[in-house]
Amino acid sequence: MDDWEMWEMRDEVRLSPRERLALLRIEADLRRDRRFARRMGAGPREVWLPAAVLLLTVASVFVAVMGIRTSDPALLWCFALLWPLTLFQAFRLLCRASCTRPRTGVRTTRGTQPWL
Repeated sequence: MDDWEMWEMRDEVRLSPRERLALLRIEADLRRDRRFARRMGAGPREVWLPAAVLLLTVASVFVAVMGIRTSDPALLWCFALLWPLTLFQAFRLLCRASCTRPRTGVRTTRGTQPWL
């Protein structure tokens, strides 16, 4: 269904072709505005957060294993600094995945968002 058909079906409101064209132009401008789309929750899906969580988890596990094997205090301190950051990013990812706000173009079930 295109934009013209959508306007024909709405609440029996009749707009002139000039008004319809003006409204379509405004909607097109709003779709191009990234800041507005981000505030409305319809921005592009980003994979940076899942990638960051994955890399931080791998780095944390590696540093923890190497720190335990070598008993090097520097590696243990690196783990102590990396682990809270990893948990914080994983919590952000979990919150984003459980957000019930619908995004345009993404079909989900039960109000959850895909992680990737």
